[in-house]
Amino acid sequence: MAASSIQPVGIIGGTGLTTLAGLRIEGESAVTTEWGEPSAPLVRGTLDRQPVIFLARHGNPHRIPPHQVNYRANLMALYQAGVRTVVGVNAVGGIHPDMGPAHVVIPDQIIDYTWGRACTFFEGELDSVTHIDFTYPYDREARELLIEAARAESIGFSGFGVYGATQGPRLETAAEIRRMERDGCDLVGMTGMPEAVLAAELGMRYACLGLVVNWAAGKTDHIITMDEIEAAIEQGMSGVKRVLARSVASLGALSPLPRPA
Repeated sequence: MAASSIQPVGIIGGTGLTTLAGLRIEGESAVTTEWGEPSAPLVRGTLDRQPVIFLARHGNPHRIPPHQVNYRANLMALYQAGVRTVVGVNAVGGIHPDMGPAHVVIPDQIIDYTWGRACTFFEGELDSVTHIDFTYPYDREARELLIEAARAESIGFSGFGVYGATQGPRLETAAEIRRMERDGCDLVGMTGMPEAVLAAELGMRYACLGLVVNWAAGKTDHIITMDEIEAAIEQGMSGVKRVLARSVASLGALSPLPRPA
């Protein structure tokens, strides 16, 4: 199959991800959608003949806080660019005792604690109400490919986890983390929702590739610092990049899902 006919894989995350080994950047394009402008221009490239499109979730430079990200524009821009499989790369806090700083996690569930965010495409003057199934928020086949890649790269990872999505931009209190742990959360982050559900509304395969950058509040005897977070990112991002590089061609070969009516 010619490279031009292969569907691009979308990767949402930090701009540093565009330095994947073997990646050839081909250009970028500023786009707009009926839901407004995405966080940043779409950066297009190829990796082992697989087209990829990167989108910096918080803008480039990193300036948009998680509660003000235009998630609808981000997902729609990728959809209109031909993306049908998306990997969301997320920096998260570790709650589960095995999920410490620099650990990679491929979660399988979400609990949404956010509020007030534009979280659906199905609103306004509708012909009918649409309720999508969200029992399993992450695509099974995409998750399996990420897990296989992490295993093949021999990095420390967990192939399960409940992602607790909080509002931000502040970090959580120790009491909030204790509540989330009682609820069954293994991770805490601020960008997992509504990104996942919007992808589902568009019929896009979506999986999360989480990098733990700090222990969640109250899990250590010291406060969380940016120095700690930056050190974990520097240590763990190489594993994230290796997983993406190994899995991207297989992700691109997944068959498209139907878009909900």
